[in-house]
Amino acid sequence: MSVRRLAEDSVQPTAFAFNDENAVWAEATIRKYPEGRQQSAVIPLLMRAQEQDGWVTRAAIEHMAQKLDMPYIRVLEVATFYTQFQLKPVGTRAHVQVCGTTPCMLRGSDELIRVCKSKIHPDPLHPNAEGTLSWEEVECQGACVNAPMVIIFKDAYEDLTPTQLEHIIDRFEAGKGHEITPGPQIDRHFSAPVGGSTTLTEEIKPVRTNLEPKPTAEEAAAAASVPPVEAARPKDTAPEADPSIKTPLTDKAGAKKQAKAAEKQPLSATTSTPKPDRKRKGSAAEGAPAEAGEVTGEAKPKRTRKKTTPEGDAS
Repeated sequence: MSVRRLAEDSVQPTAFAFNDENAVWAEATIRKYPEGRQQSAVIPLLMRAQEQDGWVTRAAIEHMAQKLDMPYIRVLEVATFYTQFQLKPVGTRAHVQVCGTTPCMLRGSDELIRVCKSKIHPDPLHPNAEGTLSWEEVECQGACVNAPMVIIFKDAYEDLTPTQLEHIIDRFEAGKGHEITPGPQIDRHFSAPVGGSTTLTEEIKPVRTNLEPKPTAEEAAAAASVPPVEAARPKDTAPEADPSIKTPLTDKAGAKKQAKAAEKQPLSATTSTPKPDRKRKGSAAEGAPAEAGEVTGEAKPKRTRKKTTPEGDAS
């Protein structure tokens, strides 16, 4: 693509102003953005100016810069960057933008460009003799699967052949462009496969395996015949957690009775471990080895460590 520049001064108007309807719309659009962020409205305002005059003039760029409190160069950068903004007068009835990026080129965009040269003008961005039609080559238009394609103002026409593009140009030249339906120009729904879907053509009903199946009539009748207590008790409930079974944990009255009964029992009946006999010290059995677990009063002999002299004699 070539560098995008503004039109010559000879075709530039001296001033720009929105009409009454667009002026109201512009003020409402600016108010959509937070305070201090009004510059974000530059693209929609430039687009509305192009729809009003047919292209973006230098006066329109200056007007947007003043209205949005932006440097002039900032607005100029936006207008010259996006190919949706026309910087020169274009066809009043149709301006055909032909996508020339690789996918469209492989699918025949060169043939579409030849049609534009023969039916509109040999050079891009030059209106025809009547000033109703113009064309240009642009970069990717975002529908590569529907290549080749063109955009006329805001509408895209996809899956084109040279013959179909000739028909579209003739309709716009006659002022009947609204009769052409935008989108794919073949038997295709947007980006769906040609001729319809080839996979997932049957309706699939989801099967939910995480839901328990409904009980049969026999199971429902059997559940109705179970006694109320048994029916209310879950199958995996432990017996001690079942309120229908009284245990010391659940039957508080029974637990108190058992505690009182234990207090009334004599100490000899409750203890069975005999106390050790401590009177065996000095008895007739003195000198005999003590039985296991029996406490004796004998003191263990104290062991002394032998000292040796340098000569090895014991002291």
